[in-house]
Amino acid sequence: MAKKTAPSDGFQELKASIKNKELGRLYIFHGEETFLMDHYFEQMKKLLLDDLTESFNFHRLNNETFGIQAFADSVENMPMMAEHTLVQVDEIDLFKLPEGDRNKMAELLSDIPEWCTVVFTYETVVWKPDKRLKKLWEAIDKHGAIVEFARQGQRELISWVSRHFMARGKRISNDLCAYLIDITGGTMTALAGEISKISAYSGADEIKKTDIDAVTEPVLDAVVFQMTDLLGEGKYGAALQKLQTLLKMQQEPLAILGAVGGHFRRLGTARTLLDCGKNSAELQKLCGIPDYPARKTMEAARRFSPDFCRKAAELVLETDYRMKTSYDDPERLLEMLILELAQEARRG
Repeated sequence: MAKKTAPSDGFQELKASIKNKELGRLYIFHGEETFLMDHYFEQMKKLLLDDLTESFNFHRLNNETFGIQAFADSVENMPMMAEHTLVQVDEIDLFKLPEGDRNKMAELLSDIPEWCTVVFTYETVVWKPDKRLKKLWEAIDKHGAIVEFARQGQRELISWVSRHFMARGKRISNDLCAYLIDITGGTMTALAGEISKISAYSGADEIKKTDIDAVTEPVLDAVVFQMTDLLGEGKYGAALQKLQTLLKMQQEPLAILGAVGGHFRRLGTARTLLDCGKNSAELQKLCGIPDYPARKTMEAARRFSPDFCRKAAELVLETDYRMKTSYDDPERLLEMLILELAQEARRG
């Protein structure tokens, strides 16, 4: 059995276990970065299984096929013409099982055969252990490794994006890596698809911003950022067109308004920091955002006065109230908000 570690060390311990070819018997995989989860699970499969016998020795259970007996059978089945078996269980909340099933599960997890590795994966179901259910929790805590696949930091993502473009024979600057991370939401799953599209589209060795913009559809927050940037530049018609883009993307008006409100709160914070002589590092700490969007927000805040930031926050709140209490068309209310913000921006 691989060394048991604290949940916070689980990811690094898993990497070391794969590298040393010393996998444990029980793992809990969870977290936002499903690209990494899938990647490391495939690495485990390569270590434990071979192509010829995988169909006999790999067992996968989900909501439709899972049951305590089916799980017990999968775990206890001896490997056929191989040394190991692998059991994957997707999206099963162990702590919501009936009491009898929980107790049986605790027994099974405490005595997984030496030839078997069990991995519980959580991509859509939240991994939230109930430590009050001591028998089951203690079985997991004692015999398993909890691995969180958290969203990666910007520095790691920039290096990862750059390497993946390089593997396709393309160069890209760090600033453009940061821009791509920002407009895609910063998950490896999203980035991997966009890197493939951008590489196929670009005919040059070096990626340009125009290549990214030509084939990448920005996430909601990124379009809202662009919209407020246009307001700051005095391009009010273009800002309204950005709103129309969001609506055509089938974004919910309340979600758009929430993103607009969040962005103007960050702008107001940035404006206050600027007036106090602070820099983007302070904004990163206060708002919990990466370096690139923090720098961009500080730059955008220079175009707006403190009075505008306060008025913008008021207008967003008023629109939110109207959207939730009146029968007015939510899309029309959003358009009115952008027009009112444009009017305030003209006044400075």
